[in-house]
Amino acid sequence: MPENTMESTLEHSNETLRQLHARKSVRVYDPDRPVSRQAKKQLFEAAVTAPTAGCMTLYTILDITDQGVKDRLAILCDHQPFIASAPVVLVFLADWQRWYDSFCAAGDGAVRSPREGDLLLAVADAVIAAQNVVVAAESLGLGSCYIGDILENGEEVAQLLNIPRFAAPAAMLCIGYPAREQLLRNKPARFSPSSLVHENAYQLADTAALMAMHNERNPGDGFPGTVRNLCGRKWNSPFMTEMNRSASAWLKRWVDGNG
Repeated sequence: MPENTMESTLEHSNETLRQLHARKSVRVYDPDRPVSRQAKKQLFEAAVTAPTAGCMTLYTILDITDQGVKDRLAILCDHQPFIASAPVVLVFLADWQRWYDSFCAAGDGAVRSPREGDLLLAVADAVIAAQNVVVAAESLGLGSCYIGDILENGEEVAQLLNIPRFAAPAAMLCIGYPAREQLLRNKPARFSPSSLVHENAYQLADTAALMAMHNERNPGDGFPGTVRNLCGRKWNSPFMTEMNRSASAWLKRWVDGNG
């Protein structure tokens, strides 16, 4: 089946698939349309229905309503002013603190400290919950944008948000009703499933396959032009250097109690 036919079939086969295909990141919000308390309640209810490891719910959601905190996060998260103007800002923490404290309070023998595997498991829980919120927001006519830069400046973020040792940011979402120009903006092209889905085992792509993958998504100069651009703008950027430093500090704090 040609790819454009497949996309058309998926987009229109039911409303959920249509919204998944239509959803795009929204960074400009309608200042005249606040998000109601009822809508936020629905977002939180959608979050807690998400799959979770062992039904333990290994995350905490911070609902940032203090404008001063939003302003500071906009600076700490790679200087992105739109964060400060977002009607809803949610930080999803991978969180074992609540369960660790519960284990200790229950007093049933020695309790080990959370380790690296526990953190990865909790990160998965938190991100799954965040994606439930994204899907729910889209269904309510709300736009959303993930902020990966919440990992940066970890020491300041931990202090600002009073994050305990056995919790760490996994994702951040800005949410609001899209401004008109955002509704009209085209969704950036994605890679096709044929480039991303491997049967049974990982298959390394040779240069020809990589060229085909990038040129299919960005006809004209996907390879090497777009790849070189992203390497300079993202991969080798100062903010990624800080993100990697900060990620190491988050992990050291989790495992060693400092960092």
